Amino acid sequence: MPNHYSGHWLLLAINPIREIVYYLDSLGNDWTTYPDMKVLIDTVLQAFRAQRDIQTSRRGANSITWINVACPQQRNQIDCGYFMLRFMRDTLALGRLKIPTDYFDEFKCAFYTKDQVDEIKEEWCQFMIKLNVCS
Repeated sequence: MPNHYSGHWLLLAINPIREIVYYLDSLGNDWTTYPDMKVLIDTVLQAFRAQRDIQTSRRGANSITWINVACPQQRNQIDCGYFMLRFMRDTLALGRLKIPTDYFDEFKCAFYTKDQVDEIKEEWCQFMIKLNVCS
């Protein structure tokens, strides 16, 4: 679930059944930086629970686990959207149900190179062209 808060894009990968929220932020902020986001997602998961009539412990929203994922970090203040797209692509490409707290071994690095960022920019452009968004 891409999220845009205070001019910054980040990715939340949510497993509503297990009540786990994986938090990927290319600026390295902790999820507590965005308290409104946490309240929103916790509320959505509680509604999901209620709709599915899922029983939980008395802890309610406190049973939702938020996991900070040590993902690649951006070196500027403008590439967060591309990083979020890259995180999404990497996660979907591997098709795993869990995201390791130190990111995927296949894509682990401290920073994406310019070529890796350019690659996701190109993929996004090609995707938009196929959708005829620009016509």
